[in-house]
Amino acid sequence: MLYEMRVYHCIPGRLPALLKRFETKTLKIWEKHGIRQAGFFTTVVGESNQQLVYFLAWDSLAERESKWNAFMADQEWINARAETEKDGQIVERVINQILTPTVFSSVK
Repeated sequence: MLYEMRVYHCIPGRLPALLKRFETKTLKIWEKHGIRQAGFFTTVVGESNQQLVYFLAWDSLAERESKWNAFMADQEWINARAETEKDGQIVERVINQILTPTVFSSVK
C-alpha cells in the first residue's frame, strides 16, 4: 500500500472555496474513478492556516497513474475546476509525496 500526501497552499482567504470544492464536487468525481481518500486535514497550529493536507491510498504506482490521469482528464472535473475558479485562482501551489508505511507503522 502506498499513500500520497498532498499539501495545497491556498491563495490567502481562498481555503473556504477549496474546502467547498472538495466537499461538493471533487470527492464525487474521485468516487467515479475509484480514488480512495485516507483523510483530510486543515492546520490549527503550524506554519500556515491557509493550507489543506490530505492523503490518498493506492495499491501501486501504476494504479495511481491510471486513476489520477483519468480524473485529471475528466471533463466533469475540468468544468468543476473552471467553475469554482471563476472568481480567481484558489491554490497557489501543491506539494505531493508518495509514501510507504514502515514495518512498524500502525497504518499498513
